[in-house]
Amino acid sequence: MIDIILHCPEIPQNTGSIGRICAFAGCRLHLIHPLGFQINDKNLKRAGMDYWETLQVFEYENWEHFLKSKQRPSRLHLFSTHATKTLWETKFQENDGLLFGNEGKGAPEEIHQWAGNNRVTIPKYQDGLRSLNLAVSVGIATYEAAPIRPPVDTRGYPASTRGTLGQAAKPGPGSRLCHACMAQL
Repeated sequence: MIDIILHCPEIPQNTGSIGRICAFAGCRLHLIHPLGFQINDKNLKRAGMDYWETLQVFEYENWEHFLKSKQRPSRLHLFSTHATKTLWETKFQENDGLLFGNEGKGAPEEIHQWAGNNRVTIPKYQDGLRSLNLAVSVGIATYEAAPIRPPVDTRGYPASTRGTLGQAAKPGPGSRLCHACMAQL
């Protein structure tokens, strides 16, 4: 399991969407106060929809309380546009925590200092762009760090799309595949 930690998030819709990602991916969500909204804000619940009730959510008064908590993951990776190590160069492990600063200012300098070499970035391929949306970043990082991946076949497709005894599954009657794709089956 991967834990997602948000330091002082400001936008309820982002946090709601991140809650939805956590529920879908089986992650725990840690919220470090102060938040820029009430946890019962209708926008938060709307973005997270009914997934919010399925989450394991931990709330902390501040960064210091989070660090002292027994619920926090012992190994944290701070995601930041200021990092030089990419998420593909990082060796994530089961029970790691992915830490994100807020939408307006990112993580404070004291957290950057605390994180040291455990700062990670999502690479960008065009100069002049500042950053991705927080919820998008969390989604990318969560599935990149997830320690359990479904087995894939030799073509890179999830093994669950395969038929029995290694044979490709045949498309159903409503499927629309091009002739070249059909020939590969």
